[in-house]
Amino acid sequence: MSFPYKSVLIVGATSGIGAGMADKLVGVGAKVIAVGRRQDRLDSFVEKHGDPSKAAAIRFDVTDTEGMDAFVQRVLTEHPDLDCVFLNSGVQSMTRLSRPAEFDLAAFHNEINVNFSSLVNLMIKFLPHLQAKTTPTGLIVTGTHLGVVPAVTLAAYSASKAALTSFVDCLREQNLHKPTKIVEIYPPVVQSELHDYAGPRGRTYGMPLDEFTERAYAELLTGDELIVIDSIAIEPRETYMKLVEERRRIFTKLSGVMLKHFEL
Repeated sequence: MSFPYKSVLIVGATSGIGAGMADKLVGVGAKVIAVGRRQDRLDSFVEKHGDPSKAAAIRFDVTDTEGMDAFVQRVLTEHPDLDCVFLNSGVQSMTRLSRPAEFDLAAFHNEINVNFSSLVNLMIKFLPHLQAKTTPTGLIVTGTHLGVVPAVTLAAYSASKAALTSFVDCLREQNLHKPTKIVEIYPPVVQSELHDYAGPRGRTYGMPLDEFTERAYAELLTGDELIVIDSIAIEPRETYMKLVEERRRIFTKLSGVMLKHFEL
């Protein structure tokens, strides 16, 4: 089975999972529009693949709310064939809640904004375009296992990803009658710059990026709307998946009750 989308916008494509998936999707024949803050890495991505029909790039900071409409309009003007948006940008830092007098509220709210609010903005802005197309379209979001079970020292990251997962669940359920497939990926810890706060060893934590990329791509081909790769390291996958599946079951049941009294 081939990848169902031909023109993919990847937000957060200059490092980690986003960069790995950008290279992979170009390799399987999709056109990728890479988005990130670092112009040098965007230039390297375009030069690496060498064909503007396969690789393009736009510099944008997802927290730039004032510039978001112009960014979305530019993407759709330059790439009207866009049929998939892959939202992957994110930051992670440790939060010491035991010392509230030292707590950096601005940094906390910035992490929530990058990981959650800015991605909500992008989903809402791009969905009308995707849903108006007559060919298959997709919205793919990178979540995390920590959106299900929080990590005690990663409060902002865990909270932002829990909010993201809840939003994606609601977005998908309210749009089941529309053609755009809404997919969330739960990665394990993956070796990337996301963990640079941990010092020199940070990029050695977790699954090698190439391995994750291949597994995530294979799962995307199945058509599943929730892709769960491995589990939280301290628990067997079977135990964790029971929690994930029970959560989905209860959410679906509750949604059925509530949507009987809600006009979509």
